[in-house]
Amino acid sequence: MPGRVSYGIIRYFIEDYHEKLEEDFLFPRFEKANKLTGLVRVLIVQHKAGRILTDRIVQFGKMKSLANEGDGQMLIKLLDGFNSMYRPHEAREDTVLFPAIREIVSKNEYYALGEDFEHKEHELFGADGYEMMVEKVAGIEKKLGIFELSGFTPVL
Repeated sequence: MPGRVSYGIIRYFIEDYHEKLEEDFLFPRFEKANKLTGLVRVLIVQHKAGRILTDRIVQFGKMKSLANEGDGQMLIKLLDGFNSMYRPHEAREDTVLFPAIREIVSKNEYYALGEDFEHKEHELFGADGYEMMVEKVAGIEKKLGIFELSGFTPVL
């Protein structure tokens, strides 16, 4: 069940909701304003690549066994590719793209977008959809033993 829950979070919350909102509402505004268009193109390509990676990872998750070493290595490669792409992808959105949206839309439009996004979230996932996803992620992290942030601090 954890794999299915993880897949659901990636596919439905991140890809079908979060990325779709970016593609439908944010990216066109950047293109219209002719700002960060190169970044937007790369993010779109990465969204498409991420969906393909998710599909391929799920295929391996449906296998009864990864006894074949080649299959195991391929799964490792896919997961590594997913992480290697999305870590800088997310960081660039948080540090460059999202702050820049305030430069290309009015204050009222910015707040209206936020309200529209929240309405869509509630429509798709219920009134506590975000909180529910955060709890699911925390549960998965606990099962994997990666919940405690202090565990990632290097011993010096």
